[in-house]
Amino acid sequence: MRASGDDSETVLAGAFEHAPEPMVLTRTDGTIVHANGAFTDLFGEHDTLVGRAWHELLDGDDAQRGAALHSEALTGRRERRVRLRLVPPGGHPLISEVELRPLPGQERVVVLTHLLSSEEADLRVVGELRTDNSDSVLWSLDLSTGHMDELFGPTPLGALLVGNEPELERILERVHPDDVARVRDAVSGAFAGRDYEQRFRVFDRLGDERSLHVRARFVSGDPDRLVGIVDDVTEHVQLVRRLADRRRTEAEHGRLVTDLSAKLVSATTVDEVMDLLSEEFLPIFGGFHAVALYVENGLLRTSPSARERGNAEAIDGRPADDTDYPMGAVIQDRQPRFFESRAEVVSRFPAAVDLLRSTSRSQAWATVPIFGDGKVALGVWQMVWDRPHHVSRDERALMLTFAGLAGQALQRIKAQEAELELADAVQRRMLPRQVASFPDMDIATKYLPSRAGWRVCGDFYDVIELPENKVGLLVGDVQGHGVEAAAAMGQIRVAFRAYASNQSDPGVVLGETNRLLTDTGEIVFATCGYLVVDRETGVMQAAWAGQPPVVLASAAGYRIWEPETGPPLGVLPDTEYTVTTSVLAHDTTLLLCSDGLVESSEVNMQEGLDKVGQALSENAAALEEAAHVLADMAPAGRGDDIALLITRMTRSVRSVPETFSTAVPAT
Repeated sequence: MRASGDDSETVLAGAFEHAPEPMVLTRTDGTIVHANGAFTDLFGEHDTLVGRAWHELLDGDDAQRGAALHSEALTGRRERRVRLRLVPPGGHPLISEVELRPLPGQERVVVLTHLLSSEEADLRVVGELRTDNSDSVLWSLDLSTGHMDELFGPTPLGALLVGNEPELERILERVHPDDVARVRDAVSGAFAGRDYEQRFRVFDRLGDERSLHVRARFVSGDPDRLVGIVDDVTEHVQLVRRLADRRRTEAEHGRLVTDLSAKLVSATTVDEVMDLLSEEFLPIFGGFHAVALYVENGLLRTSPSARERGNAEAIDGRPADDTDYPMGAVIQDRQPRFFESRAEVVSRFPAAVDLLRSTSRSQAWATVPIFGDGKVALGVWQMVWDRPHHVSRDERALMLTFAGLAGQALQRIKAQEAELELADAVQRRMLPRQVASFPDMDIATKYLPSRAGWRVCGDFYDVIELPENKVGLLVGDVQGHGVEAAAAMGQIRVAFRAYASNQSDPGVVLGETNRLLTDTGEIVFATCGYLVVDRETGVMQAAWAGQPPVVLASAAGYRIWEPETGPPLGVLPDTEYTVTTSVLAHDTTLLLCSDGLVESSEVNMQEGLDKVGQALSENAAALEEAAHVLADMAPAGRGDDIALLITRMTRSVRSVPETFSTAVPAT
C-alpha cells in the first residue's frame, strides 16, 4: 500500500489506515505487508505482524481454511464472506467474517475482516443451532443471477437437495411435476418484490421424493435477494398422510366388516361363503391372495369359481387330516397358524416345500379354522401376503370372528339340505347344549317345541359372555314357523352375537340387528328382549322389541318389570331402542320367556305372567326345578313354541337390592 503519489492514492491509503474494520495487505503467500490501525489495535504492534501469514492468526482448523481461501483468491475467484475465528494475543477467539480481494497487477491481496457484534454472534449461534443436525436450511437467493447460497455454510440437507448445483433453474427442474407450475408462479411473484411461502415436493439428488416448506422475505438492495428458510417436512407430511390413511382405512374396514358380516349371515350356499372369504375380505387385511376350503367326506374342497381361477388347485382334494401341511394341522387341532416368512413355514412343515415352489410370490400366511358349534372344524381359511407380515392381535381376532361367522353360515346352509336336518341343526345352533356358565350366577334354560305339528321353530335364547364382568341374556321369537322362520332365527342369532361381542349398549345391539334385518329386504319380523347384567353390581340394562316383560321373583313374592319397548326387529329401519335400567338383587330370580309360555288365544298375557310369577316365587332358589315346573304348567298351553331363560345371582352384589312386594298379585 503506497502512502505517496497523487492525491487519490493518498486518500486511499488514509482510508485503509483509518478504516473501522480490521484489514491487512498481504503478499501472494499470505504474509502481511501492512496492517491498518483497527487490525493492530487487536493483534499488537505493526512490526510484530509484518512478515507473518495472516491465516496464522486464525484458531485451530480455521488456519487451514484461511490458507485455502487465500490460494483460491489468487485465481481470481471472488468468494463471499467466510466466517472464521481470529485469535488475538492472550485473548479469546473472535468470530469474524473474512473477505479476500486481490489487487490487480500488484500481486497483493487485501484481507478484510468484519468482527461480529455480540448480537450478530448470538444470531449466528442461533442460526447454527437451527440448521445443525436438523432438517432445515437458511438460504439466500440472488435474484439477479438465480444463484442460491446457504447463510451459515453447507448442511447435509442442503447437499442432499442442491449439491454443487445451487442454481434456481436446476432446482426447479427437480420439483414434482404436479407442483412445478404453482412454485414457478410464486417465484415470479418474488422477482416482483413479494415475499415467498410455498409447500411443495421435490426429488432430491438421490431420487427420493421430499416435501419442503419454504419461506422467504424479499430484501431489496444491490442485488435484490430472497432470504429465507427451507424446512424438510417429509416426515410430518408422511405422518399426516398415514394418520389420514389410517382413519380412512378404519372407516372403510368398519363398513366392510358390517357389510361382509351381513353377507356371511345371509349367505345361502357353501360356495357363496367360500367365495366371500376368498375374494371380498382381502382389502381388510391387505393380503394379495386368500383361499377358503371346506371339509367334505374327509377331503378339502373349495368352490367351483375358486377352482376356475386356479387359486387352490394344488390343495383342492387333499386329505383334510394330512397334518404334514398347515391346513391339515389347523383342521385337526382347530388352532390357527401364523407364519411371517417362508423359512418359518418350512422349518415347521418341511413337506410344504413343493407347494411353496409354485407360489414364489407368497411371503407370509395366516391360516385359521372355520368352525361352528361342534368340535370338528368345518373348513379352513388362509390369508396370504406378498411381503413379510406380522399378523397383529386385532387382525387375528378379526379373522377368527369372520371364520366363526363363516362356520355359522356353513352350518346353517348345510342344515337347509333337508327339513329334518334343518330342524336338528337349528335347534343345536340356537339352543346350545350348554350355555355359558359363571361362578357367581346360576342359569337354567328350556326349549319346548310346539305340539301343533311344526317341526322347525323360530323361538331362541342365548347367553353371551361380555367384557367387564357382564353377561348378555337374550330371548326372541321369529314370526311364523317352518324353514323360513328357522333361517331367520339363525341369521338373527349369528348377527346378534357378532354385534353384542363388540358393543356393550343393548340398545345399539338391538338397533344394529334391526338394521341388518331391514337391509336384507326380506320380510322377517322378530320380537326380542336383550338384557345386559353387571355381575358385580347387579345393574341390569334392557332393550326390548315387543317381547313379554321380565318376571322378577323371590321367596317373598314377585313383580313384573316392563322395560320400555320398541317395535319388533325388521319392521322399521333405523329404529332406536331405549335402554331401561333396574337392579337384580342376589336373592332374586329373573325369568325371560317367549310369548308362547304366557299368552295364547285363550290366555291373556297378564294372566299368564301372574301364574308364572307365582310358580317362580315358589321355586325361586332352585332354577332347574323352576324350569321344569314352568315347562310342565305352560300356562298358555303348547300351541306355540316356548323358550325360557332363568337366572339368579349366587352372591351379594355391591348395589342396594330392590324391594319386592310380599303380596302375590291376584290372578
